[in-house]
Amino acid sequence: MSIAEDAKPQALHSDNPRCIAIDADAEKRLVRKIDLHLMPSIFILHLLSYMDRSNIGLAKIAGMEDDLHLTSHQYYTAVIVLVIGYTIAVVPSNMILSQTRPSVFIPIITFAWGSIAALIGAVRNQGQLIALRFLLGVFEAGFGPAVIFLISAWYRKNEQSKRCITFLTAGILSGAFGGVISGAITSSLDGAHDIRGWRWLFIIEGVTTAGVSLIIHWTLLDYPHNSHALSPEERKLGQQRLIEDGTADQGESKTQSISIFVLLLKALSNWRIWVLIPGYMTIFGASAISYFYPTLVNGMGYASATAQYMTAPLYIASLAAVIPICWVADRKPHARGRLLVGDLILGMVFFALTVGIRDCTARYVFLCFINMTILTGSALGLSFAATALAPVTRDVRAIMLAWMSGVAALAQLYGSALFPEEDSPVYIVGFSVFAATFAIGAVSYGLADILFKRYP
Repeated sequence: MSIAEDAKPQALHSDNPRCIAIDADAEKRLVRKIDLHLMPSIFILHLLSYMDRSNIGLAKIAGMEDDLHLTSHQYYTAVIVLVIGYTIAVVPSNMILSQTRPSVFIPIITFAWGSIAALIGAVRNQGQLIALRFLLGVFEAGFGPAVIFLISAWYRKNEQSKRCITFLTAGILSGAFGGVISGAITSSLDGAHDIRGWRWLFIIEGVTTAGVSLIIHWTLLDYPHNSHALSPEERKLGQQRLIEDGTADQGESKTQSISIFVLLLKALSNWRIWVLIPGYMTIFGASAISYFYPTLVNGMGYASATAQYMTAPLYIASLAAVIPICWVADRKPHARGRLLVGDLILGMVFFALTVGIRDCTARYVFLCFINMTILTGSALGLSFAATALAPVTRDVRAIMLAWMSGVAALAQLYGSALFPEEDSPVYIVGFSVFAATFAIGAVSYGLADILFKRYP
């Protein structure tokens, strides 16, 4: 069944002066066309984005740590400096995006981060690694929030969860097959042209990203009111169906002449964003564990190359839960808050079990469930936010989504510090902290769900 078939247009009341009646078949065709343009583009880009920022964990156990003489603290610094760059750049990036065309802005930043990722393969010391990781965070900052913003700008509320998970599935598959691909690259090319395998890993994946950026302009969509890929009738229908759905500002932005600082003030003074941030921080912080999956699996007794391959099931198993839960979330969008609460409670339980049980097989299974709850929570959290911010105008919504992502990214500063080498192989502190933060996240989203239903 096509992803577009979930569009469920409704007849409009004839006394609504803002809209005309929407033809159900025409809307299905439009949603299918939007999907064919937008979803493959952002899927491929997210696949590459995830690989470019997370391959440092795979490179670490493939020899980078020894070649650059990195201590545990230095590796932590290289991981979290990307988060710092991301946090600094994420709001300005989305402010630029809201004033420009996504089909131009996204390819530019993609070429930049792909080039930087490839250059990491040439680093000779910790300072160069940290500098390039910082720049990688700066240029990748504009992508993730931009995608969520575009999903909120193109789709009805009951269509967004599946699109969010389609986007995030790229990260899941990247995590799954990234380990396989990395294992193949680092083992088969190690020593080729006197270049270590982990260096080839960065070079090949970075050059691939930069190459894709050169063609992605022709497939990305802009906004419903100005996308060249749609006919005038399709652009009009695209705007009308979202106005009917309660999404604000479908047309030329009314804030083009307003100072960006005024837009920023409007975004930060809106109570909705501050309700969303605490819960999303707990999910984003826990996602830092992905940098340590190869290390965690390696600590269970698997050899370096085998550990890279053994990270794949952690992500593949996640699809078994993520897809059906997000399908339910789109069928019942008002249940997203409750689904989020349940997901975080389940994650809390598995983090706690990992603390108390030391059997390697059991801990590996728990890691599968932990990754499942993190990725499911990410998809639900993003669609929950996009729906909650639908009444906000386009430019302000872009800033709010970026601010939520930027502040939440700060949680990775502590998340990345929870697995130092001296705590191996059990990492009691790391798993205990994540169990506690998931409990906080469950409470936060429960309160947010109540507030948004009371004050829609």
